[in-house]
Amino acid sequence: MPSRTVPNLPVHPGVEICSEQRVWNGRFPLDVVRFRHRRFDGARSGVKTWEVWRRGRAAAVLPYDPVADVVVLIEQFRLPALAAGLDPVLVELPAGLCDDGETPEATARRETVEEMGLTVGEMRHIGGFLLTPGGSDEVCELYAGRIQAPSTTGDGVAGHAGVAAEHEDIRVRVWPADEAIEAALAGRLPNSVAAIGLLWLAARREALRKEWITA
Repeated sequence: MPSRTVPNLPVHPGVEICSEQRVWNGRFPLDVVRFRHRRFDGARSGVKTWEVWRRGRAAAVLPYDPVADVVVLIEQFRLPALAAGLDPVLVELPAGLCDDGETPEATARRETVEEMGLTVGEMRHIGGFLLTPGGSDEVCELYAGRIQAPSTTGDGVAGHAGVAAEHEDIRVRVWPADEAIEAALAGRLPNSVAAIGLLWLAARREALRKEWITA
């Protein structure tokens, strides 16, 4: 797996860093930071101590076929979901961390090939989302991407994918857009990035279909 550079904390006029210590330097470093910040009333806060999990930039894409009006989603095992008391097999979008020198769009395209075996055509940027603002610096740039949906079996499964060297075990499933959006609206998709992407599609779907089908 490519190495990733962890940047220093940016200088900010409203923040005073008192101390910074790296207490774990694995794939995702963990820093303990003592700091003060400017309060809303203009005064300085007391010294706070926070742990910051340095995951960095990430990207994800909602693969959408505007002709068939379907989305393609993945399912995979997530140990933290089990720790949270949830079903550990989550419905997700293809996503991953950006390698050094890689743009988020390139990351999204790469991950879609690795995790689905699909190539993304035109892409639409949805937004950048801080996934765990209370504990991690990870910002996920989210896109909608035009794809041609693969053929499936009767249960919507289009196959299995993943990087063998990383022991990935990913199931690829095609969903009618209506069903996927309803699952997000009903709160049945605990993966936040997948839910955000589908809720965006609910608001922009007709305009996106018109644009992509006629392009």
